[in-house]
Amino acid sequence: MDQALPEGFSPHVRKSPLTDPWEPLYAKPGADRLVLGVHVRPEHCNSRNMPHGGFLAAMADNAMGLSLGVGLAAAERETAGLVTVSLTLDYLGSAKLGQWLEFDTDFIKLGRSICFAEATVRADGQPIARARATFKVQAAKAAA
Repeated sequence: MDQALPEGFSPHVRKSPLTDPWEPLYAKPGADRLVLGVHVRPEHCNSRNMPHGGFLAAMADNAMGLSLGVGLAAAERETAGLVTVSLTLDYLGSAKLGQWLEFDTDFIKLGRSICFAEATVRADGQPIARARATFKVQAAKAAA
């Protein structure tokens, strides 16, 4: 099993109690997004040794929210963060142990209070899921 990282990926620095059991996770920053990546391991899988749909949903949600944060920062908009309002996934295929998964946000619409994003989940370059989400922008805290 080749565990080499694709070009541009390095360890993901934003930690979360939800994703800690799934480490190591990787990220590739871009001008308009943050792509997340991971090699499929047993910790990500269901009883059939395929990545669990809940794992794919959580990672896609994470990638889209982080990519919206990149977009908001580029637009010089301060926020206290984003909260997922709705999330849907269409499962198009499956992945296997050892494959490289990428969670790539390929559409962002920044609104004043609501933002939208779409992402594609790929296993070794082949689409296996399509995610769509709506996020509520949390107002930046007023300076004291």
